[in-house]
Amino acid sequence: MSNLQVQLQAINEIEGNLHENANVRVGIVVGRFNGYIVESLVDGAIDALVRHGVQGANITVVRVPGAFELPLTAQRMAESDRFDAIVALGAVIRGSTPHFDFVANESAKGLSSVAMDYDIPVINGVLTTDSIEQAIERAGTKAGNKGAEAALTALEMVAVLSQLDVEQE
Repeated sequence: MSNLQVQLQAINEIEGNLHENANVRVGIVVGRFNGYIVESLVDGAIDALVRHGVQGANITVVRVPGAFELPLTAQRMAESDRFDAIVALGAVIRGSTPHFDFVANESAKGLSSVAMDYDIPVINGVLTTDSIEQAIERAGTKAGNKGAEAALTALEMVAVLSQLDVEQE
């Protein structure tokens, strides 16, 4: 066996899994604006969580007016220490004004800040699309359901961080 093969065998690898989620507590914060799109994301997220073992009693859905209100609500959820992960869902569809850019950027920046400030996975499942057709595709048709993908990302991150916490002990 070469030295490289020996070195490769010694590498520690941590990867999230989607098992053992019965006790995982997930908060889903939902922007109601463009609700006809967003509700498909919510349905996909809840379905994915339940299919992967999260108990219904451990899922909390909080609804707010739109994507701009998601970060503050996610922050309050993180402060409560009631959740292992937060999934933010919404839809911002480009219009003819720069409003799209402000809302999309500030929402993403705020959600990222909450994750870093509170040491909790905050998954950005906010669709930012150029058209209603693109949003529909990402809410459960051609491009899959991005709400379900965000929920699975949350579970994987909970598992990764849990393993890192064990490594540090």
